[in-house]
Amino acid sequence: MSKQQRVWVSRPLFPEVLATLAQHVDLCVETKESKRTPEQLHAKLADVDGAIVGLSDRIDAAAIAGHHRLRAVANLGVGYNNLDLAALTAAGIIATNTPDVLTQTTADYAWALLLAAARRVSSAERWLRAGRWRGGMRFDDWLGVDVHGKTLGILGMGRIGQAVARRASGFDMRVIYHNRSRLPEAVERDCRATWVDKTALLQQADHLVLVLPYGAQSHHAIGAAELDMMKRTAVLVNIARGGIVDDAALAVALRDGRLAAAGLDVFEGEPAVNPALRELDNAVLSPHIASASADTRRAMAQLAADNLLAALGFGPQAGHPPSWLNPEARGRACR
Repeated sequence: MSKQQRVWVSRPLFPEVLATLAQHVDLCVETKESKRTPEQLHAKLADVDGAIVGLSDRIDAAAIAGHHRLRAVANLGVGYNNLDLAALTAAGIIATNTPDVLTQTTADYAWALLLAAARRVSSAERWLRAGRWRGGMRFDDWLGVDVHGKTLGILGMGRIGQAVARRASGFDMRVIYHNRSRLPEAVERDCRATWVDKTALLQQADHLVLVLPYGAQSHHAIGAAELDMMKRTAVLVNIARGGIVDDAALAVALRDGRLAAAGLDVFEGEPAVNPALRELDNAVLSPHIASASADTRRAMAQLAADNLLAALGFGPQAGHPPSWLNPEARGRACR
């Protein structure tokens, strides 16, 4: 393979990862984060053999139209709803993602949000920083809800959901989950988790963590009707994708006291956040950073690079990238 192959990287990456890529291909690397228009994305993908993109880069039929040189797109993230897999496959373009490397870090963050929301950490800190702690607090001020000994519900029991469940044993929690398909008994035993239907999950969970993938079937999987089924003392945590929760309905439930609290790392239409959520003290909000540890983000970037290089024909896995989303897309990529 020739180093004449050209790769576009849509965001700044770790220097050591870029150095690995530069040994094999010519690089065009963006020096700052930017959300691009469809027209800008189409232009960036012209005359390149491969690209490393992020979740904000929508790679669809319009973005790749007429780009007969493009052979592979490596997504920086386990989710890939920004990729039109049907369009990429039809064009013979390999698509990859970065699963597994962020599982444990994301599970850690789910617990960070759960604990912060349940124990009112964010609102208490804002109150303190505003200089309002002057002594004389009432005995019943800042009452949160307990985590230990409660029931943890998980909607979406893939790798991350299972990692969340395993951590619950340290809090002596009962774990229930709902999935489209039940896990093998050995996995349930390992996670100390019991399958229930969705209605039972919503009604019984003291803390509900959402870890399901986003798609047409999961859009607003948690809406007004589902929120009404939950306990008034319950805490909802979303580390999955925006759009799984009806954010407007959630804001109303939190405002009206029909739900105790929520911890949210993802939002509908992000980076925009529903203004009603921003006004609520019982909502802990973070900007889609569940995988944001230095070790994990470096591993994600390296896996994306490994995927792309393999897709372009380099290294011991040439022609077979480690996390290939559409292995049926062989024509253009393997010429």
